[in-house]
This record gives sequence, C-alpha cells and structure tokens, in this order.
Amino acid sequence: MRVARVTAFGGPEVLVTAEAPDPVAGPGEVVVAVAVVDTLFVETQIRTGWGQEYFPVRPPYIPGSGIAGTVRAVGEGVDGDWTGRRVVASIESGGAAELAVAPVESLVPVPDGLPLTTAAALIHDGVTAAALMEITKPAAGQRVLVLGASGGMGTLLVQLAKARGAYVVGVARGERKTALVRELGADAVVDGADLDWPARAREALGAAGADVVLDGVGGEVGLSAFPLTATGGRFSAHGAPTGGFTPADPREAAARRITLLGIKDVQIPEKDRVRLAAQSLEAAATGHLRPVIGATFPLEQTAQAHRAIEERALLGKALLTC
Repeated sequence: MRVARVTAFGGPEVLVTAEAPDPVAGPGEVVVAVAVVDTLFVETQIRTGWGQEYFPVRPPYIPGSGIAGTVRAVGEGVDGDWTGRRVVASIESGGAAELAVAPVESLVPVPDGLPLTTAAALIHDGVTAAALMEITKPAAGQRVLVLGASGGMGTLLVQLAKARGAYVVGVARGERKTALVRELGADAVVDGADLDWPARAREALGAAGADVVLDGVGGEVGLSAFPLTATGGRFSAHGAPTGGFTPADPREAAARRITLLGIKDVQIPEKDRVRLAAQSLEAAATGHLRPVIGATFPLEQTAQAHRAIEERALLGKALLTC
C-alpha cells in the first residue's frame, strides 16, 4: 500500500510517498480502507520536532491520527457486521495510508448521506470543539471570544457557541477570513491583523469582557486576549500554532476568579471521544454544523498540504484523500 512517511524532523520536504506492507487486524482491531485523512496544524509542528514533551514520536513514522473510510477486514473478537461499514476513527498514528488499523472501540459509524470528507473534518476538531463547549459551558446571553475563528476548529466553535445562544466575537486575520467568520454567524468580527485588535474586541464584548475565551492561537495573541476575560470567566488556552500555549498568569487568574484551562483539559478519554464524534457527525448530517474544508490533497501531496497549513493560506481545514 501507499503511505506518506516523515523521514526526519524538518520542513514539509521530509514527507515522502512510499510503499509499506498491508496491515493486518489483530484481536479487537479492524482494517480500514482509508478514503480521507484529517490533518491538523499540530501535526505540522510535530513533524519539525516540536512538542516532544507532549508528542514523543520519532521518525520515520506515518502521520495521520484521524481517518474516514470503509471497514475492509476485522480481527479476532470483532463483530463481522462492521465489514463494509463507513466509519471514522481516531488512532495514534499511521492514518496517512491507503489502509490503516484501528481499535474497534474507536470506530464511529458515519450517518447515511454524510460525505466522508465532511466526516473526516470532524473527527478531531468536532470532538475537541464539542468537548470545549461542555468544559467552558457558554450559556445564552453570555459573551464568547473565539481566537483563530477562521480555522478548522474555530469555525466550529463559532457555530456551537451561537447554537447555545451566546454572543460570539470572532478574531481572524484578513478580509477573506473575517468574512467567513461573519457568514458562520458571529455577532461581531475583529481583524487580528490590526495592531489595535484587542481594543476593537473590547468594544465588541462590552466593558465586562468575555465570559469565555476560546484561545486556539496561543503566544502573544493569547496573552493579548487574556485581559479581555471577564471576572469569574473561563479562559481555555488549547492551541499553540504560534509556537507555544498562552502563558497566562495563574496568580492574576486567581485574583480575578478566572478558570484557566489548557491542553490537558481536552485530552479526551476514548469513550467520550466516540460519544462526541457521533454527536458532531449527527449535527453535520442534520445541517446543524458545517465544517469548513479549504482544500483536499491526494496522499502523494501530503507535503503540499502541510505547507498550505503552515502558510495559513486556507480557510478552514486541509484534508488528504486516498
């Protein structure tokens, strides 16, 4: 089978297409004929060697931890009825391949009529976004600030917060991205390319600030957003595409009764991951949630997909197709 392989830590050029033996399902596992592979910004960071304390992977390896496809074979102890079913699955790695092995307990059936591209776009970001809604609990009438609102997960957070009745302010960079966030239902949109964007966000939020800040950006952007959190609010620093998670001051947070949340709070147990994935797929199938897919790339162009993600050239997500 064909795979995309990271041959060494480095730039996108270290990703090559190669041949590998077809996998075999072990006990409790299935083999999935992969149709679509999710890609995440953090995977481009892992490829460079970043985040070894969180993601201790070493080259050579096959990236891709979110797949959508059809079950081709089942291992010992797995119900044969899974064979032929369209599924998504979250796996540790190895998804960027024509065939991938997944534990049966990680499988989530894809609703009839829902394209596998849509399903793949939700296997990571849909789960995390739904988990963030449960953790931060934005309520009707509360004010929510979404950083990185035009990204794969940011676009979902805007929609989910609006569905809960919140007043949503999105931050994105540039005319194309701010227009998308506005189209998705944000009540106000701030262009993060403007140096005074925190002041513009404060105007949109009101004097009290945001009851919930959803920080999928990190770094200096997150630090600039932290003072916009209302007293008694919630600040989730779950993203680091700038190179680091927001180092919010826990003493200041305690003084203002702000609940600080981080990447560890969205390390979701398998049972909850399957539940939230099924919830996200159903919401998409019924038209209540729309993932934004900026581009799809064939498996042979995995390096180009990583480059497009790193250059922040896309609206929404990039996916690989097999």
